[in-house]
Amino acid sequence: MKGFLEDANYSIGLLDEGATLADVIDNCIYEHTHTGKKAFYVGDLGKLVRNNIQWQNVMAPIKPFYPVRCNSTPGVLEILGTLGIGFACSSKSEMALVQDLGISPENIIYTNPCKQASQLKYAAKAGIDIMTCDNDIELKKISRNHPNAKLLLHIATEDITADEEMNMKFGTTLKNCRHLMECAKELGVQIVGVKFHVSGSCKDLQTYIHAISDARCVFDMAEEFGFKMNMLDIGGGFTGSELQLEEVNHVIRPLLDVYFPKESGVNVIAEPGCYYVSSAFTLAVNIIAKKTVEYDKLLPSGVEQTRNDDEPVFTYYINDGVYGSFASKLSEKLNTIPEVHKKYKDDEPLFASSLWGPSCDELDQIVENCLLPELSVGDWLIFDNMGSGTLGEQSTFNDYQRPLIYYMMSFSDWDEMQDAGIASDTLMKNFFFVPSCIQLSPEDRFSTAA
Repeated sequence: MKGFLEDANYSIGLLDEGATLADVIDNCIYEHTHTGKKAFYVGDLGKLVRNNIQWQNVMAPIKPFYPVRCNSTPGVLEILGTLGIGFACSSKSEMALVQDLGISPENIIYTNPCKQASQLKYAAKAGIDIMTCDNDIELKKISRNHPNAKLLLHIATEDITADEEMNMKFGTTLKNCRHLMECAKELGVQIVGVKFHVSGSCKDLQTYIHAISDARCVFDMAEEFGFKMNMLDIGGGFTGSELQLEEVNHVIRPLLDVYFPKESGVNVIAEPGCYYVSSAFTLAVNIIAKKTVEYDKLLPSGVEQTRNDDEPVFTYYINDGVYGSFASKLSEKLNTIPEVHKKYKDDEPLFASSLWGPSCDELDQIVENCLLPELSVGDWLIFDNMGSGTLGEQSTFNDYQRPLIYYMMSFSDWDEMQDAGIASDTLMKNFFFVPSCIQLSPEDRFSTAA
């Protein structure tokens, strides 16, 4: 079963009713323990199908445009394309990936806030016209390189939290929107809508209310300039939780019905990325080195020491890190906790531990402090919710080898796709049957050799 990121000829294992993703992970670990102990992903593509059904049940008729940068692996893009989802691309390479799936230009948005002239020319040649803009310099660049562009004015939202104050923020003010419209009028560039983005870490859902109200103001402003606006992009920030999705919908639905009713002809779209893919992928890593450290050096600053001095404290090094699958750790908190794969007793002692990547770089810390049973070199750790952020990116660190990906889907999800009439012949060629792992001995389990 092949699953290299750079290899478009991938396979999707169909699990029968007796097999689970945990069985798949067990099988892959068994194989890797005997063939090289590489880090690997198991991707449940059926999760994408279920997440899309949930989106349609809660958020319809808001159309999702998936941000390709979240996870650009071939299995994900082809499944989402088959589901009829649009794509938000931030580069030429992403636009080319999506075009290779046969996605029409109308279902692609160019969302990079800082576009290169060469990539604007590529978009123009490819007929990808819808793109975002938040300043006059970008507007002039777009007019020179893509005169047929249709712009969504990206407006800022007031959703900055303490953790985000140092992050780059994009979007223009309401006051500056008038200036941008004046410039667009002079340059002959079309403005067709508005975009805003509310971070997934934003706890105040009132931010959506302010953002939608501001968007309505921009639509009204556009009428003065003769622009015919027909699109509202409410951005991403959807965590994948059904509860959060329902909470957001509960807040925005009344305003959308008032400010952008169906009869207005305004198409409302969104950019759910993590929502679709984060929970669909599990990462398995192997411990490659281990050492004992002083406890006070492991503790975060300000944390009181409460352990017995006789207890050992361990630092573990694993075969993946921030220069690979944990790259998001450099800018945000890790949203998953490590799970020990091997079985251990409930009463087995737990020790203060830290996890580091293979680079021996001081930035390559994955988990600062956690409690784990004592582990050995060669043991495996499992991380859930690893589908967003770095899958599809290439690291330049030394000889870092990107983890293999093993795609899976249950028969029930496969039947769901067929019943919905969205299982294309091309996609179906990638499926193969995986018998129940529970019923097989280790020697008979399906091969995962790449």
